[in-house]
Amino acid sequence: MLAMLEVQNLSVNYRGVSALQDVSLRLGPGEVVGLIGPNGAGKSSLLKAMLGLIPYQGRVLFQGVPLQQRRQGVAYVPQRSQIDWDYPITAWNVAMMPQHALAGWLRAPGTAARQRVTVALERVDLLHLAHRPIGQLSGGQQQRVFLARALAQDADLLLLDEPFTGIDKKTEALMVRIFAELKAQGKTLVVCSHEWGSALNRYDRLLLLNGTLLADDTPQRVMTLDNIQRAYGQGRWPQLSAYQEFFC
Repeated sequence: MLAMLEVQNLSVNYRGVSALQDVSLRLGPGEVVGLIGPNGAGKSSLLKAMLGLIPYQGRVLFQGVPLQQRRQGVAYVPQRSQIDWDYPITAWNVAMMPQHALAGWLRAPGTAARQRVTVALERVDLLHLAHRPIGQLSGGQQQRVFLARALAQDADLLLLDEPFTGIDKKTEALMVRIFAELKAQGKTLVVCSHEWGSALNRYDRLLLLNGTLLADDTPQRVMTLDNIQRAYGQGRWPQLSAYQEFFC
């Protein structure tokens, strides 16, 4: 079966310092994959490199073709900390941004594009706030706006950088439901996450990263004490209660 995403020997260096070394992975359609590891492990760098946002060595293939040649089939949800929430733009206009790129920046998006954005905002329960500035939304609502932007693209591959950080329970439940729907449609999701405990069971696979790929398997097989020690260091992994909860 043709891989949805294939990364071959990817490395990233910042001014002579290695951020990622020789990362290879292969993801199929309909997989929801968690990307985990300590702070500074290179998780965000991996997503940005795959998108071509930072320089890298290696190959990144999307459905067998270099990803940069099929960029419109990939949606990216950045970390909330990377967004200027004071920028004067409404939720509607944020969700509409990729539609302008599809139409061409000199042309206004047509009726079909507006319908896609309307449906996406309805799906994340934000259509009633479509014309509110994003800076006036709650953290969970802001995250849902960017998820709506990705949904409106109807991409086959979604890369999400810490989407569960700083959100409310309603938003978390809504996102988990939408992820399951996307999986059922054959979409592939890569979710950068700091989650621990039973929340990791929501992923089909985990990629454990710390400068290089340390483990790639089901959550139960990745979250072993040996792997955690390799990634986080002896005695420095998150609370043991969260580790124990995962295996209960």
